[in-house]
Amino acid sequence: MHEGLVDADITRAYALPSEYYTDAALFSQLYSRFEGCWHFAAHADELEENNILPLTRMEQLLGQSMLLSRSEKLMCLSNVCTHRGMLIAEEATSASQLQCPYHGRTFGLDGSFRSMPEFDAVKDFPSVADDLRNFSLESWKGLLFTSLEAGGFSELADELEARLHWMPVESFRHDPSRSREYDINANWALYVENYLEGFHIPYVHADLHRTLDHDGYDTEVFGGGVLQIGVAREGEPCFILPESSPDHGRRIAAYYCWLFPSTMLNFYPWGLSVNIVVPLDVSRTRIIYRGYVWDESKLGKGAGAHLDKVEAEDQAIVEAVQRGMRSRCYERGRYSPTQERGVHHFHRMLTEAGR
Repeated sequence: MHEGLVDADITRAYALPSEYYTDAALFSQLYSRFEGCWHFAAHADELEENNILPLTRMEQLLGQSMLLSRSEKLMCLSNVCTHRGMLIAEEATSASQLQCPYHGRTFGLDGSFRSMPEFDAVKDFPSVADDLRNFSLESWKGLLFTSLEAGGFSELADELEARLHWMPVESFRHDPSRSREYDINANWALYVENYLEGFHIPYVHADLHRTLDHDGYDTEVFGGGVLQIGVAREGEPCFILPESSPDHGRRIAAYYCWLFPSTMLNFYPWGLSVNIVVPLDVSRTRIIYRGYVWDESKLGKGAGAHLDKVEAEDQAIVEAVQRGMRSRCYERGRYSPTQERGVHHFHRMLTEAGR
């Protein structure tokens, strides 16, 4: 990586050069970092009705087909049969075991090999190589995260816990009607940058701006991400915060938490909206939305009321910025020290070697 490219002093720093959004080789280099990070998998509630849940997006995010399974405990397993590489599950279902639909090889819900037709004469079979690979799976209040090789999940969980320990996230219910998927013509990092600042809200999101107090908007950075705090205008919906909350006494309309590199947890009084950013290539990105409801009576109100409209407005912006990045006239800009601390932190994370 280009260590030192972005000065640690935001008042002196220049932003990333435009090649970071247009160069295919740089895209691949940055994308390789995803393997060492934690990625949102699901809410535990999604495994109440079905005990097998494929994680299709991980094929693109991590180069691995994965599934979640629930028996005595929750596990994240390879979704690829150890016989001929067939995908085992392509939709959520309930079963007492995993069975490959190609040749009938079966596995326990813990990934252990169980049986295989017509293999009686095969020598030294089965072996541990015939079990499904088990991937790391961690949980915070029912939110499940997986990784190929990352450590340090407790640090991320501690950041969430410090701010949101009072919120009963584990009791939220998955609402499939709130699921969305969008493909946009922009580099994934541009989408993340747009998310990481409230600077653009008065200019791009008129409805949201009427809900949020722009002067009270706050950004905090931490080792693994960024937390933005949206403050409600007088009379607008906000959380009822207990005294144990660090924000007790404030009119908090939303907590926007980004975890490096591509998970966005948006907490509203009605519940949680998750954005998952999936890079497709240097100038194409897939955005996946998942929704988990806490209080149905608060749906359609406040900062979390018009997410489809806000998303459409953001997409139009980042697609236009992607076009601008291709211009020969643009190289790199500067940061607003008051409004773009989150973007500056993201760029530092991207360019610091060894992270």
